[in-house]
Amino acid sequence: MMEAFSVMAYRQIKRFVRARSRLVGMIINPIIWIVFFGLGWSKVFDFPYAEIIFGGVDYLTFLSPGVMSMTIFVSSFVAGISVIWDKQFGFLKEVLVAPSSRSEAMAGRIVGDSLIALLQGAIILGLMFILASDLNPAGILPAAGLGFLVAVAFSSLGVTIALKMRSMEGFQMLINFITLPLLFLSGAFYPITTMPEWMKVMAYFNPLTYAVDGMRYFLTGTSVMHPMIDVLLLALLSIVLLAVAMLSFRKATIE
Repeated sequence: MMEAFSVMAYRQIKRFVRARSRLVGMIINPIIWIVFFGLGWSKVFDFPYAEIIFGGVDYLTFLSPGVMSMTIFVSSFVAGISVIWDKQFGFLKEVLVAPSSRSEAMAGRIVGDSLIALLQGAIILGLMFILASDLNPAGILPAAGLGFLVAVAFSSLGVTIALKMRSMEGFQMLINFITLPLLFLSGAFYPITTMPEWMKVMAYFNPLTYAVDGMRYFLTGTSVMHPMIDVLLLALLSIVLLAVAMLSFRKATIE
């Protein structure tokens, strides 16, 4: 019954493993943020009052959940590029005419991409445990669970957008336009409490805010919202966006 689901999930994982340049690129980008942004600014905020600003932890510890969230978010969102690639080379048309459930196939594809994004986030988190001093190892599994919800939500959104587009360049331009505001409004790099009031309002409407806040709670013990609110909102968002992606694929036609 779930053959289409498992086949598509396996295909996405195998495709990623073979694309070594993609693996290297997705890991190097957050490492650059850690080295040139995290380590640099950690020295700027190396004074006692700074820990009060960052909820009682040093800046590198504060940044760690944000970098993990950023890695999962970007990796899962750009997974939609492979949908455009498959449209151009005819694979998506074969999936559409195959005697199997379109919904299962799309769900498998999204879950496969989500597992890949979660793996990349886990690699970055492992590096952060070496550099940051106050991360809580007991929070790894809850943070990973939250990361998977984030990955499913944004993989679904990326796929839904990609199904409506023909150009990889156009998709990448749109992704760049969306990702930067979401990242800087999420509280990944600086606390929401230090934002101007108008920016705080936008931050609370940003789903990535709840991912960063929840992961920060599990890994450092500090948060702005209640962690249960973070989990419930992200679970609801992932279910809704996955359903939208599956519905969009059921209605899709390839010219």
